[in-house]
Amino acid sequence: MVELKRTPLYEEHQVAKAKLIDFGGWEMPVQYAGVIEEHQTVRTKAGLFDVSHMGEIDVHGKEALKFVQMLITNDVSKLEDGKILYSPMCYPDGGIVDDLLVYRYDSNHFFIVVNASNTDKDYTWMLKQANNFDVSVDNVTDQFAQIALQGPFAETILQRISNINLSQIKYYAFQHGKIDSVQCLISRTGYTGEDGFEIYVAPEYVRQLWQRILEIGAAEGVEPIGLGARDTLRFEARLPLYGNELGPEISPLEAGLSAFVKLDKTAFIGRDALQTQKEQGIPRKLVGLEMIGRGIARSHYPLQKNGEDIGFVTSGSFSPTLNKNIALGLIRADLAVQGDSLDVLIRGKAVQAKIIPTLFYKRGN
Repeated sequence: MVELKRTPLYEEHQVAKAKLIDFGGWEMPVQYAGVIEEHQTVRTKAGLFDVSHMGEIDVHGKEALKFVQMLITNDVSKLEDGKILYSPMCYPDGGIVDDLLVYRYDSNHFFIVVNASNTDKDYTWMLKQANNFDVSVDNVTDQFAQIALQGPFAETILQRISNINLSQIKYYAFQHGKIDSVQCLISRTGYTGEDGFEIYVAPEYVRQLWQRILEIGAAEGVEPIGLGARDTLRFEARLPLYGNELGPEISPLEAGLSAFVKLDKTAFIGRDALQTQKEQGIPRKLVGLEMIGRGIARSHYPLQKNGEDIGFVTSGSFSPTLNKNIALGLIRADLAVQGDSLDVLIRGKAVQAKIIPTLFYKRGN
């Protein structure tokens, strides 16, 4: 039996009586008070997430910019120092290795954040691609713990113990500063559809910050949040999850990530396959679904039209914000017509659903 990895906050989760599960080889909290309650806490107040399982890879050297530009589908050449870029990273056939965040220090130094379950795979892939570049690629995951504070009150709460003006950190930007006198890297991206910050810190200090943020945010109702609510929050905001909307058999064009695929930039891995797919017609499309019949469309349930298989559910859940059962599905592009109906096979039974826009929730609406 494989022993699960634990983050430096494991004991905090035990004290809070979190329900712990195996998540990509990590023993992580799926919920504390309950998924729906935690979901609403983030939407209306602020929630604190342990995301120390995420992977961090450092890229530096004279050809760091050239290397990262070749590695990802987005255009990192336009990224300014102190800013962050989201991008898929593809195989030569256009399938997705992972989706990641690229932090630019300067043209010789990039900090890349990858999905926890893909860290070793991504690092091996990057090392293989780096052979022909004057660049060093280092897996620095063990040097960092990461927590995320998300929700409408996130800035107000964190500003009380920060030595920098957090309002100056714009969306998809980062700075170094101190939180509760501890040196951190602070960024503003988020994976919930709400405003918020990620705090990267040496593992030995993360419990101090976790406890302090919960303490100083108590008046606003800040609570620890598990992976269950993290999933429903990102799903409502149509933020993709590797293994659901993304994977080796799905291209970023099919996944609706065309905005992050710059086919007109210099050559990158997967460019030719993606260019061909675009020219010939993208075969599948990610659509939103609202359940008409009773039931929840779970990930990988088959989708049918007139009894014929046309795709599968990538993510599905009850939406606490919309108070209805919704889903995302990858289906044949020619059948992706808003307002049309199709069937979700739930334990072998066909249940009707309607195709709707994929952005279920947007902050401020």
